[in-house]
Amino acid sequence: MRAPAYVPRTAILKNICLPPRRLRATLAIALALTAFAAAPVSAAASAGPVAPAPASDAIAQALPATAALVLEPQTMNRDADPCTDFFEYANGKWLAANPVPADRSRYTAYDEVSERNLAALKALVTAAQSAGPDGIRSGRAAAMVGAYYRSGMDEARIEAAGAAPLAGELARIAGLNKPADLPALLGHFHASGLSPLFGFGVDQDAKNTVRYIAQLGQGGLGLPDRDYYLKQDEKTRTIRAQYQSHVARMLALLGQTPAAAAQDAAIVLALETRLARASLSRVALRDPQASYHLVDLAGLRKIAPQADWRSYFAGVGLPAPGQFNVGQPLFFAESAKMMATVPLAHWRTYLRWQLVNAAASDLSSPFVDADFAFKGRILAGTLELQPRWKRVLTTIDGAIGEALGDLYVEQYFGPAAKAEALDMVANIRLAMRQTINGLAWMTPATKAEALKKLDAVVVKIGYPDRWRDYGTLQIDEQSYFGNSLRAAQFEFRRNLAKLGGPIDRGEWGMTPPTVNAYYNPTMNEMVFPAGILQPPLFHVQADAAANYGNTGATIGHELTHAFDDEGRQFDAAGNLKSWWSPADETAFLSRVKVIEAQYDDIMPIDDVRINGKLTAGENIADLGGLKIAFKALMLAQQTHPQPAEIDGLGVAQRFFVAYAQSFRANIRPEKLRLQLATNPHSPEKYRVLAPLANMPEFAAAFACAAPRSPLRPAALRVDIW
Repeated sequence: MRAPAYVPRTAILKNICLPPRRLRATLAIALALTAFAAAPVSAAASAGPVAPAPASDAIAQALPATAALVLEPQTMNRDADPCTDFFEYANGKWLAANPVPADRSRYTAYDEVSERNLAALKALVTAAQSAGPDGIRSGRAAAMVGAYYRSGMDEARIEAAGAAPLAGELARIAGLNKPADLPALLGHFHASGLSPLFGFGVDQDAKNTVRYIAQLGQGGLGLPDRDYYLKQDEKTRTIRAQYQSHVARMLALLGQTPAAAAQDAAIVLALETRLARASLSRVALRDPQASYHLVDLAGLRKIAPQADWRSYFAGVGLPAPGQFNVGQPLFFAESAKMMATVPLAHWRTYLRWQLVNAAASDLSSPFVDADFAFKGRILAGTLELQPRWKRVLTTIDGAIGEALGDLYVEQYFGPAAKAEALDMVANIRLAMRQTINGLAWMTPATKAEALKKLDAVVVKIGYPDRWRDYGTLQIDEQSYFGNSLRAAQFEFRRNLAKLGGPIDRGEWGMTPPTVNAYYNPTMNEMVFPAGILQPPLFHVQADAAANYGNTGATIGHELTHAFDDEGRQFDAAGNLKSWWSPADETAFLSRVKVIEAQYDDIMPIDDVRINGKLTAGENIADLGGLKIAFKALMLAQQTHPQPAEIDGLGVAQRFFVAYAQSFRANIRPEKLRLQLATNPHSPEKYRVLAPLANMPEFAAAFACAAPRSPLRPAALRVDIW
């Protein structure tokens, strides 16, 4: 099933798109606590380039020595002027030599590592196919992964089945004959990993993080964002028309006549447009206070009286929900009105669409191809479908990622990498402490609270201390869709079972092979999976100056998320609770307006600008992380001096080049437009150029004097952390 089940409201990821199933139904209180650019390394890294580390770095062993290290001088275009186009200077040769592959909508440094990780996973899974439950330490994991992989690679069986795997769920939808049955049916689908109409999940109470509560949040849309339904420019209207045609094509694959499918597609678009009008914008969703409304069943009935909410909660398996959060009350008020007034035939049509939309990539090729034609080609500009083995591995990672991760870390992540990463975290934390203590605009009382939060940040590296128990999950070789459905149901039950129990401080929101990282404010933790701690993003023996620019800035970025415009609203214990004096809050917000204005002025494509408010948290973290990492490098220089020059670059120059190389990227115009509309991250090029425009240290490193200097005027320069 491709539809997510639930996403922790406080866990939005870096600008790499993860499998939707693993993203778990986006509830609206989402906080931008993203990952940034690379992975942590040691403050005591060696002075210069050396050979790759031994067994703990198995992936690196397959690479040329230069490619295994963080700084890659062969990718630079030294004919470019670093002062006027640093992105080209640091990445020019790579940009020219690495056009976007036909099966991708973008290609970045992270995609390079992802491709290598996929190849590594393929080798592991191929070996796992013959593993028994009593074999190696990961025997149970290997058996599950092997069976799932075989089911996904059994094209003959999948093609022969066609739409048959959906028959049971389609029958449930066809049996919807009275309005009173709709809430329970929605509950059933939510418990199966789909998210029609709205999202449901269990997460920490944002204002009382020692307990779990149920969470309800807006959703139910098939297009990427509510604005795709509401904007009236020509490009958006064209995409809406293409979407309606896509819905009709998919419904026709379920057996409807083309004429009936076209009529039903119009019904779907009209219903979703009504939901979109009631939905908060992505900018509004960045305010965690605006999406916190603690109620009980009686309170929800006051907000949305037309729906039988007791039947809904019984449908998800929670007959006595107690207190829970309703993220967007106005959305639920409208949803309840729709449940009472929209004809049942329209709901049946909508639910059929939600089902096939979620399941398409697990079905036969007509469904896969139609799904890709819209989501891949039209929305993202991707030219070709990825090879089947890659798609199957991505599905497995999203469904039983810790079983796959168990195999991965055995081969590709050793204790040395974890130790080095933790060592660098300590240096970045020290630099952040000095930064907070040195802030001229913050009063001592607020500084004390900030330092208390800093000291409480938990760091997770590589993989969980305790692997997830999949003992009750049935995975077989017979049904790829069946495996995905059962895995989604298993994950839903696991999430639901948290209610009434202690907070699981060891839980991870990403799987170990993931090439990404995140900060979670309700846990006050930052997490770096093993997948991101791979060359060329991470290497324990690389030049420290380059490591601080690449991986150190990653750590600084995640740490800064604890103090960005959203994260700073959570205290040391992760509670949504102010710890700022009014004067300090005013001073902080005035600085946020400056960075919003800077990015609002950037126009990456045609007439489309970066949304400074949508991207504010990530932009603050990019700049703060870079400044903190540079400070940490200067501190490290005092005890572990680096060579004055390597490859013709000084210490500070290597730092900034490595930072820019971590964001090297080519992107298709369709994907860029999609990113600007929906992603809280700025495009990679401007994640390099915009922060550097606020850093005199960069201008000094490359002797950038006016008029060639990229520095913004002092009055417009952003100065937050």
